[in-house]
Amino acid sequence: MRILFIGDIVGKSAREKVKYCINEIKNKYKPDAIIANAENATGGYGLSKKDAKDLLSSGIDVITLGNHAWDQREMLTFIEECPKIVRALNYPSGVPGNGHYTLELLNGKKIIIVQIMLRLFMGMSLDDPFSVIKKFLISEKLGSTCDAILIDLHGEATSEKNAFGHFVDGSVTCVLGTHTHIPTSDNSILPKGTAYQTDVGMTGDYNSVIGMNIENPIHSFTKGYRPEGRFTPSSGNVFICGALIETDDKSGLAKSIIPIKES
Repeated sequence: MRILFIGDIVGKSAREKVKYCINEIKNKYKPDAIIANAENATGGYGLSKKDAKDLLSSGIDVITLGNHAWDQREMLTFIEECPKIVRALNYPSGVPGNGHYTLELLNGKKIIIVQIMLRLFMGMSLDDPFSVIKKFLISEKLGSTCDAILIDLHGEATSEKNAFGHFVDGSVTCVLGTHTHIPTSDNSILPKGTAYQTDVGMTGDYNSVIGMNIENPIHSFTKGYRPEGRFTPSSGNVFICGALIETDDKSGLAKSIIPIKES
């Protein structure tokens, strides 16, 4: 199989770019499934019900979230109606939605999409990501219950992401980092067959500060406060970044990982 993962979609311009280019991307990469992180898609903060529906209807199969999951408060209820939107698996018990989704393709193959949120420098109350995924992988196994397992690894620290990738190596198809919005050049197949990249990058304007207009973040760093309540997504030239994973049909492990950057 070929699985295309699109990195954090930041703001309206990025949403429109994805919708405009998705058919071209499908023709070029011929993916069996497209998954996208869209936790910054609505004004840079969260994902609204309307924007979620638009992205799913455009051709994205599954959407993942992150630490901005609940910035648009309607997502707390809409996520219960729409299982194709996945929040972090290691949120505490009782949080709305699910941390995984099983996508069944027309040919009968199954892809499990999971999101894990790491804890270092994230400032959130989360359950231990390592023990949570270990428990999850007791019941979900490559080549048995599914044909592929993709993990969107949402976290700040590269060391924690590295450790997690090796922790699940050989048990999942791929571990693809999100959240920091800058693509890393360490795409590789780990020793036991799992594809890994510390961060696949964002879908947004790279003439920015991680997708936001430059002035306000600089002011925040140099003056110690924000002149406006929230940063504003930059609306310049948008690049679609992510990764294309090709799987081994027998084992479910990765044969290749190719970073993508489409203008």
